[in-house]
This record gives sequence, structure tokens and C-alpha cells, in this order.
Amino acid sequence: MNKLVEEQIVQWIKMVAEQTKPQTVHWCDGTEEEARRLEQEMVSRGSFLPLNAERYPHSFLYRSDPSDVARTEHLTFICAEDAIDAGPTNNWMSPSDAARTVWPLFDRSMNGRTMYVVPYLMGPPGSPYSRVGIQITDSEYVVLNLRVMTRMGRVALDHLGASTDFVRGIHSLGDLSPERRYICHFPSTRTIWSIGSGYGGNALLSKKCHALRLASVQARDEGWLAEHMLILGLTNPQGATHYIAAAFPSACGKTNLALLIPSLPGWKVETIGDDICWMHPGEDGRLWAINPEAGMFGVAPGTSATTNPNAMRALNHDAIFTNVALRSDQTPWWEGMDERPGAGLTDWRGRAWQKESQEPAAHPNSRFTVPLANCPSIGRGMLDPRGVPLSAILFGARRRTLAPLVYEAFDWQHGVYVGATMASETTAAATGALGVLRNDPMAMLPFCGYNVGDYFGHWLAIGKRLARPPRIFHVNWFRRDATGKYLWPGFGENCRVLKWVTERVDGAREAERTPIGFLPHERDLDLGGSGVFQDDLTKLLEVDREEWLREATRTGTFLTKVGPRLPVALRAEHEGLLRRLHG
Repeated sequence: MNKLVEEQIVQWIKMVAEQTKPQTVHWCDGTEEEARRLEQEMVSRGSFLPLNAERYPHSFLYRSDPSDVARTEHLTFICAEDAIDAGPTNNWMSPSDAARTVWPLFDRSMNGRTMYVVPYLMGPPGSPYSRVGIQITDSEYVVLNLRVMTRMGRVALDHLGASTDFVRGIHSLGDLSPERRYICHFPSTRTIWSIGSGYGGNALLSKKCHALRLASVQARDEGWLAEHMLILGLTNPQGATHYIAAAFPSACGKTNLALLIPSLPGWKVETIGDDICWMHPGEDGRLWAINPEAGMFGVAPGTSATTNPNAMRALNHDAIFTNVALRSDQTPWWEGMDERPGAGLTDWRGRAWQKESQEPAAHPNSRFTVPLANCPSIGRGMLDPRGVPLSAILFGARRRTLAPLVYEAFDWQHGVYVGATMASETTAAATGALGVLRNDPMAMLPFCGYNVGDYFGHWLAIGKRLARPPRIFHVNWFRRDATGKYLWPGFGENCRVLKWVTERVDGAREAERTPIGFLPHERDLDLGGSGVFQDDLTKLLEVDREEWLREATRTGTFLTKVGPRLPVALRAEHEGLLRRLHG
């Protein structure tokens, strides 16, 4: 690292220390020795519970404060100079108001604690697309999670070199009061302030705060895309591989798809990333993607040997579990695990739990943190500094009705409209009511760091730079019949949809043109052995014009809320959809 850069970093750390008044300051190096010391300190205080060493070697349970269990979107702010630059989908606070309201909360916030300085690298070492951040925190839990989720320590400082282009993150637990909890992003200075939370995306600033909210602004300025997407490679029995990125809202199956074990013989999946994707136009006219993360911060409930066997294998060692339940043999448990809880189960708050309890034993947003290197399906492409070339992009929603199993956009511009108007039912990943339908454009509603109209325009501009753009599709694994039964089995069977996607990319399949896009002919979806009945497949691919007209009305209201920065091209796409539906 350049001496001048080092001096600037040291001065910044001194400034933060003068405000927060820590007992001591520790620069993290990311070594095994450092991690073991922090783990033992947490164990000795009772904040880290070691799990059964035979079944889950080197793994721990952490319980967060009961008021601090999910992303707090209503307390998350974009601190641009002008409210219009934050846009209608973000909470806005001026930098001057943040200085008056939020910065004083850091006064003596680390008193009696250690301030940890954590340099981290997002992306493969040696990649021109990788980025550096430095997070200051007073939470050992955060340090240990960052060590899993990023490349931490000297590798980050070496990558930084003589550059001053790094994200500055300041995090303190404070007193964990929801009344004094804020997550503020300053795009102009690439700075994050987080106070009053120790949970996940509120505190692991490398993740949503850096890799999406601030990176999306940097991507706009530099001509690339920072997206809430998984990346996988799908190889057919003939040995041809297609790389696919897919955007789903949190807790809607991204990790399950990224770690997919195909049910079709001869097909293979290579996991590149399960949550975040940085995409850059290549000299060859294709879009190339890297995963900036090194680990997974996945939702535990519903994860099982049936739904995601690769994830369960990854969790066998070196894992951190947050807010799951604990069995009497010191092994973790959560709803949907496909294992019996047994007697003597304690819930995520540490209380005795019985089957008759009204509340779930594991919090619905309980998590696991684990290195992607643990995953049996991890691919070499994850470490390739060039990234991987994308053949297709999927937008996925959780919809009980309306959205078919899969359809393809007519072209890039129409695909941007499909992603921009995506709506999904809310989950426990964020605070608020569950199962509420809300627009979640590109699954980036909580994560886009600037005006969403400009964001749509940026997507359109990227498409114009691509001679060979990825094909864009929409999928919905969650459609139900009138009785509430899921029509599609999902999980490993989703490879049947991915097979059709790659066949469309290769020009090997025709499709039916409908008002909303290209749908598969029923005969072209390989359903042998899936257990899907023909009547269910017909329902899965149904396009109800009246229902879509109602949806288009609702979508029109959302587009109007985007305001004057909505691209003309997307308004034209909306009018085109209405004409096709009426036709």
C-alpha cells in the first residue's frame, strides 16, 4: 500500500476514534490466529455458543438482540445532496441532516470496546473488477462474518496499492436501540454509517451497503452493473456450458438455485455466487460477471437435504449460525430442516420450546454464514479474474397467480421493462408484513443506491453497448392452484426450466409469442419423471389477459411514481403491453 494512502487511512481512523472513544484499536489481518482469538473471546462472554464438535466442527451459534433480526429498510437512507438523486424508492436524508442527527449518535459509542479496522476485498484477487472497502466496527461478530464473506486483511491493502478509491464503512453497535438505529449511505464520498444494529445487512457493510447500494452508484458512473443476483454455470450432457445470472428478492430461492443439483441426468451446475453479481461489458460484446463475495449469508428456514443438499453439506463445518434453534445435543435446528427437533429444544431467543408453541423455534430470517469454498458445487469461475460470460439473465418473483413458470422477453429493452416492473410477495428477510405484493424492480428495491428511473436508464444504456447481450427471462417457481397447492415442484426440478432457457439461447427451441413474451410450447419442457401433470403444466404456462390487464394497471401506477426520470423507452414498452393485451 502506498504511504500517502496509508496516512490518509490512519487519519480517517483517528477521526473516527476521537468520536467513538474505543478502549483500544485493532487492525485486522484476517489470519486464522486472529479469528480463533476472537471466537474464544466471544465464547468466554457467552455470545458465541460452540456447536457439537463431532457433527459441526468449528461452528457456532449467535443470538442477536430480539429487536435486531432483519434489514431495517425504513431506517436505511441515501444521503445524496438532492432528494431527486435518491429517488422515489429510497429514504432520503441530506448529508447535513445526517451530520446533525446521526453522527452525534457515534459519540462515545465504542466506549469500553475495541475498535476493529477491517480491510476487505470484494471480488477475486487480481481482478480489475474487484473493489476495496475498509470497515470500522466494534463487533467481533461482524469481524468474523466479514472474514467469511470477503477476502480480508493484507490482500485488500495490496489490491488498493496507490489508489484512494475505497469504501469507508463506520459501524457501531451503540446501545442497539431501534430508536437510535440508522444506516446511512453517502454516494459522493463512498461512505457508510451504521449505528444501533448488529444484524446481517445492517452491520456487515460489505454486503448490501457496499456491494449493492454504493456499488450501484459507482457502476452507473463507470459503465457497469452491480446487481442482486446469483451466478451459476449450467453444463449439458454434451459438455456445453452457459452462465446464467438470476435476480430474486431475498428469501425467494436464490441460494437454492445457485447450489442446484439437477434432476435431469447428465446435467451439471457450477456455483459462482448466490447473492451479488457485478457485470461488466467485455471487449467481445458480451456481459461478464464476477461474484464479489467469498461466502454465503443464507436463510436457514426451509433449507434441507431435500431442498438444498449442497448447502447442507457446506454447513457441516466452519459455519456461523444466527438466530436458529438449538437441540439438546448442541446441534442447530430450524423449521423445514427435515430432521426432528427432539426433546429439550431451545428457540432462537434461548428459551425452552415445545411443539405447542405459537412461535417458530428458529427466527424466520435466521441465517447461516459459511465460506463458498465449503460448497461441493463451487466452480473455478468464481476465482477467474475475468469473470464468466453471461448467456441469460433471469428475473424471478414469488407470485401465487399471474406470472407463468417461465417466459422470455422479446429483446433487451423489453427485458429491462420485465425486470423493472417485477413484483413479488414480501418475506421475512426485511421487517414488515409478510406476503404483501410489492413492486421490486430487478429485486433491487431495497438496494439501488440512486434514483430508480436513472437506474432503468442505465440498464438500457448498457444494452446498447453489447453486441451479444444475454437473453432475458422471467421465472416464477411459486404459482399455486385454487386450493393453494404449488403447481411446480421447484428445487432440483428447476433445471428443466434452465434447460429450456439454454436451448432458446442456442436457437434450438421455438416459442409461442404471447402479449407478455415468448412462452415454451408445452412439448418443449422436459418433464419426464418430474411428477408434473399435464393439467398443471397448462396452468403454469397460462396467460390470463384480464388478470394481466389488472396487473398492467397496477404497474402503470408504479411507473408513474417513478416520476420524470422514467425512461421514455419503458413507458413505450408499457403502452405496447397494453396494446397487445387489448388486441
